[in-house]
Amino acid sequence: MAAVETAEHQREEANTGTKPVAETHKFDEAALNRWMQANVAGYAGPLEVRQFKGGQSNPTYQLITPAKKYVLRRKPPGKLLPSAHAVDREYKVITALGTTGFPVAKTYGLCVDDGVIGTWFYIMDMVEGRILWDQSLPQYEPAERRAIYRAKIKTLADLHNTDYVKIGLEDFGKPGNYMGRQVDRWTKQYKASETQQIPEIERLIDWLPKTLPPQERTSVVHGDYRLDNMVLHATEPRVVAVLDWELSTLGEPLADFTYFLMNWVNGSISQIPDLKAHGIPTIEETVAYYCELTGRSGLPDLYWYFSYNAFRLAGILQGIVGRVRDGTANHPDAVNQADRVMLLAQASWRFAEKAGATV
Repeated sequence: MAAVETAEHQREEANTGTKPVAETHKFDEAALNRWMQANVAGYAGPLEVRQFKGGQSNPTYQLITPAKKYVLRRKPPGKLLPSAHAVDREYKVITALGTTGFPVAKTYGLCVDDGVIGTWFYIMDMVEGRILWDQSLPQYEPAERRAIYRAKIKTLADLHNTDYVKIGLEDFGKPGNYMGRQVDRWTKQYKASETQQIPEIERLIDWLPKTLPPQERTSVVHGDYRLDNMVLHATEPRVVAVLDWELSTLGEPLADFTYFLMNWVNGSISQIPDLKAHGIPTIEETVAYYCELTGRSGLPDLYWYFSYNAFRLAGILQGIVGRVRDGTANHPDAVNQADRVMLLAQASWRFAEKAGATV
């Protein structure tokens, strides 16, 4: 546990708070001030701009004025893939969900004119509260931990229960075959970055597409739903804002939920010897509560989804390994990711076997 806690603490230190704007991410602050005066109701300068720490692929800034604080998210400067860093999609989903009372930051405006600060951007509220990094919540008592986790589960269920057509998101993604498209995407990414042949990966590439669970529901999926992508109320066990919607789309809600569950099977929660005593719901309790909230009788394909999630993470990390090979990696721990890819491939195949796969 000590090593896990140290890693979590280091991640928290590196990602918490703000810093002066990096030289490569500076922009014309006077131009932004003029745009906000014209487009953001109630805005009044003077304006101070700081940059949030952390590795967000979309640079994120804190805008400080005498009356309130805002957040700006923008596309990074430079040449980009056409579909990457789609801040307009983030703005669209946050704005739509905000009409339902779902906990997201209030949005104030989207700018698609590169002439203002160099790239597209949007403005939203700065939501104050707690961002928690260590999944084991060492600073809280068991009852508080349980309440926080139940709030997390309920918030995700609320997202998946939202009528996306009613709030104008029917064109936010393709409605069917989400898992098939995901398996194909991560297979291609893995193969494009492959540096060694791993037998388990080859078996998974064959088995996963042949055994896709039926997609019975479509919902908005967040894509990266985890503790440090949300703001909790300062004192209550309540989620006041879910952050970082960069990977959101329409898809299979169980992909979202089982990604969240990976902490129980392959993350820091799995290191806790007695979850009940610690106060965090067991995986069985978490599944039961989610099913209760979403009107399901159970999740028979859980092991398939665990296999897929480990495979997906192996694909993501293999991409980093590939960039090391190509000399383009800037990840501080990039060279050590190859061992993790192997471990994830083996874990993914173990889950596949539990789901019925055979060699």
